[in-house]
Amino acid sequence: QVHMVESGGGLVQAGGSLRLSCAASGRTFSSNAMGWFRQAPGKEREFVAAIVWNGGTYEADSVKGRFTISRDNAENTVYLQMNSLKPEDTAVYYCAASDSPIYRGSDTTFQYWGQGTQVTVSS
Repeated sequence: QVHMVESGGGLVQAGGSLRLSCAASGRTFSSNAMGWFRQAPGKEREFVAAIVWNGGTYEADSVKGRFTISRDNAENTVYLQMNSLKPEDTAVYYCAASDSPIYRGSDTTFQYWGQGTQVTVSS
């Protein structure tokens, strides 16, 4: 059984940084797409970033230049480095992993999801 466990969330002031981690267990995802999504209160879940089999990355326009997704295949872990955080980045952040090597442009790419970690950015 696959488990995805996020860590690294917390409270930070605007302009600060956080690094989220997501460790997968139960199978290896080194050749698969992995990603991050977020959901703010009263809003739908939205795409943040994805990394695919060859290390290529995709980021939402709202986080481009501020957030970086990366992975450590040896650790079966995906990271999200978040810099220059804004209050509108406040949300529960979820990591996800796919049976596919590529990102298909929607959350249906991903079959495995973590429980989420809260990120709160104060103004």
